[in-house]
Amino acid sequence: MRKIAFTNGMIFNSNTEAFVSATVLCEDGFISDVTRDEVPYDYEIVDLQGKYLIPGLVDVHTHGIGGYDFNDAKENEIPFMCSKYARMGTTSIMATLASDTLTHLTNSIFAINQNRLHTRNGCANIIGIHLEGRYLNPEARGAHAEHLLAKPSASELAELASCMMPHPIHASVAPEVEGGDEFIKKANELGVTVGIAHTTATYEQAMHALALGARSFTHTYNAMTKIHHRMPGAAVAALTTDEAYAEVIADGFHSHPAMVKLAYKSKPKDKLVLITDSIAAACMPDGAACTVAGLTVNVKDGCAVNEFGVIAGSTLSMFKAVKNFMKFCGITLNEALKYATINPASMVKADFVGRIAKCYRADFIAINDIENPEIDTVYVGGQRVI
Repeated sequence: MRKIAFTNGMIFNSNTEAFVSATVLCEDGFISDVTRDEVPYDYEIVDLQGKYLIPGLVDVHTHGIGGYDFNDAKENEIPFMCSKYARMGTTSIMATLASDTLTHLTNSIFAINQNRLHTRNGCANIIGIHLEGRYLNPEARGAHAEHLLAKPSASELAELASCMMPHPIHASVAPEVEGGDEFIKKANELGVTVGIAHTTATYEQAMHALALGARSFTHTYNAMTKIHHRMPGAAVAALTTDEAYAEVIADGFHSHPAMVKLAYKSKPKDKLVLITDSIAAACMPDGAACTVAGLTVNVKDGCAVNEFGVIAGSTLSMFKAVKNFMKFCGITLNEALKYATINPASMVKADFVGRIAKCYRADFIAINDIENPEIDTVYVGGQRVI
């Protein structure tokens, strides 16, 4: 059993949103205590030298990074992706699958699960799988190829969920499409959380889906019915429903900074979730090309656009999303951190990541300056990554 004590640092407390002087004790990759007591004699010491220690970031909607996509990545390529995430400060991810054939989705799930169950040193944890495709409305398909879409199927979800175990599992769906009600009910039976996505749902249809058990809205504003004063649509349901989570992409491309701020002002502080929706081109140079949901995507000036001129995912990192969110909303790092840590973890019911607290994974980022934060060091399971 490896025992490590992180000392001489300022530790972020997610409950109080404040940094406190404390020692973090870790055993075999998990936090055993956060204390001000003397360090036990048998612990290895990591001296933080006064740095600020924040929880590793949690991305529940990311398709890829570093030239690879979870739909296509081979089993031996996924560790490379996870090492890239970790080096960018994202220590926990929900591997997100875009629309594809049932056979390809099943093959992708197998490759992901081989890496979920055997996490390697220096790699972000794949805490679960997010099935974004293929149960979407063709009229709001966004960057998903129409020929890869299918009507929501409760039986098909059950088949895929059996492959995606263990939980967390998250599934996005257009609830107004035929089969949507049964899909949501089946998801609840299976313990699968549901996001409303790529939808033409009216406000009333979105509220009906929430009443059936849908839990969140996938990339709020994007690929859903827009805000209108007489036809409020799904976006207004996302902003005005206190019980539902709402994802938002804070890259300045998917939504204007003012709309990100509107979401921040509208939602309860524990129900707004930062995501990246990143694709294979993330961490790649400008001009990189890749395939997303069956369509070719090119990146110019940091914005990913497919062959039809539709924004197709992002090149955003979670750490950059946090910094953008601070700027867009005029808030401090202390205020912003929950939106990239405990909120996404809570949305998918991953109650073991996103905090520096007893029984949580020992995943941290050390930074020098909370006014203008930059990553100094990353630790996954208590082990230094960079």
